[in-house]
Amino acid sequence: MELPVVNHPEYVAKINENSVFPIKKFSSLADYLLKNKVVKNFYIPKKCSIETLSKSHSLNYINHIKNQTLDKKSETKIGFPINSSVVKRSFLATGGTVLASKLALDYKLACNTAGGSHHASYDYGAGYCVFNDVAVAANYLKFKKKIKNILILDLDVHQGNGNSEIFKNDKNIFTFSMHCKSNYPAKKSKSDLDIELEDKLEDEEYLKILKKNIIYLNKINFDFVFYIAGVDVHYDDKLGKLKLTDNGIDRRDRIVIENFFSKKTPLCGVLGGGYNKSFSKLIELHASLHKNCAAFI
Repeated sequence: MELPVVNHPEYVAKINENSVFPIKKFSSLADYLLKNKVVKNFYIPKKCSIETLSKSHSLNYINHIKNQTLDKKSETKIGFPINSSVVKRSFLATGGTVLASKLALDYKLACNTAGGSHHASYDYGAGYCVFNDVAVAANYLKFKKKIKNILILDLDVHQGNGNSEIFKNDKNIFTFSMHCKSNYPAKKSKSDLDIELEDKLEDEEYLKILKKNIIYLNKINFDFVFYIAGVDVHYDDKLGKLKLTDNGIDRRDRIVIENFFSKKTPLCGVLGGGYNKSFSKLIELHASLHKNCAAFI
């Protein structure tokens, strides 16, 4: 059996040439996974429906994105131009995480080659995040599939503030964010559990903290897990402030995936952030999620 992985060619959108965001990573990651035989084929997502989006975002905000009528201040906060290409990508990438979550129900593990847009909140986008794909998919599972106890396990270097804001009054969805204390966003929101890390933390201490918190999370018995596997925790990341090595990220992914797979808890993996100084290294690091998931299928 092969790991189900969702990808769409139009995950690559037209953005500013000088953007810090490495938009071409999505197509390069797909090529890497095919070339290295991690997958043979991809599942192709459809655009996320307005109905599904509206469980996590305001209709007013969705329509401003859809019609490209968002004001300049809000567009600047996102960091992308809200053009037809970015709009299409935003609907497709969100649909991709919804599809990957459905596949995870069937296969126990599934991944998107995008996703983890955890700074987008109910009525705004921020930090290169237009729609919060994980929040949208979590609400889809809750309302359509009647799944009651969902964990969002966020290991991006930045706090998942959009998730904690969207689900602050939701007892069905547990938000966990383990992030660099001094990093973006400057003003943190309150997750169900926030683990704030000091700058320059290295592999062993990081993994020790992670294992301790997984033991705690295991007491809750979740029915489904979304894993945001940001690789901006790497020592050579432009926007990270931690010091994990390639091996540290690989071990981190394995710890998370093995833990929930052994408990037969479906897990949907999404990319999260990555801004490595080396583009080829960035692709390798992002592929760690898919390689480690594929090892269990």
